[in-house]
Amino acid sequence: MSTYTTHQSTGGRKNQCDATAVATVDGVRAYALLDGIGDDQAVTDWATTAAQALATAAAHMQDAEAALRSEYARYAADEDRHGAWELTPKACAVVAVEVPGQPLTVAWSGDARAYLLQDGTLTRLTRDHNERRTGGSRHRITSCLGATATDEETQQAAGHNAVEAVTVPAQGARLVLASDGAYEPHEDNGLELTDVLVGTPAEAAAMVVQDAVDLAGMFSTRPDNATALVADLA
Repeated sequence: MSTYTTHQSTGGRKNQCDATAVATVDGVRAYALLDGIGDDQAVTDWATTAAQALATAAAHMQDAEAALRSEYARYAADEDRHGAWELTPKACAVVAVEVPGQPLTVAWSGDARAYLLQDGTLTRLTRDHNERRTGGSRHRITSCLGATATDEETQQAAGHNAVEAVTVPAQGARLVLASDGAYEPHEDNGLELTDVLVGTPAEAAAMVVQDAVDLAGMFSTRPDNATALVADLA
């Protein structure tokens, strides 16, 4: 039985622009989820490649923040990503790294989230990089993978670094990575993710996503892409 799985739905969108990837190097496992910004095939293709690159870097570096900062800097150095008419793909990103015998490291840029379920208690590990953090709209992202702003520039504009990170004990816990299309409908309806994070990772991921799409469809003609990656940590 697999200890991790991803479940996705396109919702009411034309393309699935979320992507996940898992990489394992010498017993170190990295989990990445990207929520592509946009709704076309170019975003889908870029997010798929970028998620795999991020997971691979994280497994090799054995540290989520180091890997996400490395990938962020790599894209930010691309001259095509600078200028007033820049239209290159971007994505909200979250990555977690499981190193045997060590705490879990998690890093993010954007509003893709990481949660940890331990002893029946669900804890959100990330803080959204969108304007809701400062009382504005949740639909206005303040940082993401593929952007070019430095920590200092992002701090000045939004009050947080371009990349943030946390380290937590996670032995025997359940890790959940989710795009906003997977978690927002639950929150909008006052529901707890804990209630659907039951069963195997495959069962839990499917319930998170399907319930999110069903809930969003009750109030919207165009539910968002929804993706959840669920992993039971050693």
